[in-house]
Amino acid sequence: MKLSIRAKRWLLITHILFAAIMFGNMVTFLILSITITASNDPQLIESCYQVMLLLSGSSIRASTIGTTVTGILLCVLTKWGLFKFYWIIVKEVLTILLIGINIWGMYSWTLRALDIFTVTGLQINHGELLIGISIQLISLIIIFTISVFKPWGILAKKQKNKLS
Repeated sequence: MKLSIRAKRWLLITHILFAAIMFGNMVTFLILSITITASNDPQLIESCYQVMLLLSGSSIRASTIGTTVTGILLCVLTKWGLFKFYWIIVKEVLTILLIGINIWGMYSWTLRALDIFTVTGLQINHGELLIGISIQLISLIIIFTISVFKPWGILAKKQKNKLS
């Protein structure tokens, strides 16, 4: 089953919106993380952690799931296919990484940092959180770039040539 042009465009718009929300969440996390690191105000620090926890349990999860589902639908219901092009396979591998970081990592790292701060009043080293945020931002930028330039060719075509 293939999508009509109109349906494909709506699905693509939905996919792009979910990806934009995911990217916006990560930029927000980066800003909040920098604020935490630069601040000595306990109320501000706790508020930043609370916002991060709220986002990681809601819009980060929703945007990750939405982007993944719409991406799979775009692959399956259009000419692109799931494993037909190298660039799509690279995007899928990066997406699996993002799913793990978004759904598990961001929530658990933020929850742990908030718990430690709430109990002790001390800031922890944000290493895990900053690494997770950085990996996500870099991965999303790579995915966006790959989506625009589609740099690698067709996997099936190269396999056909080898068989000939």
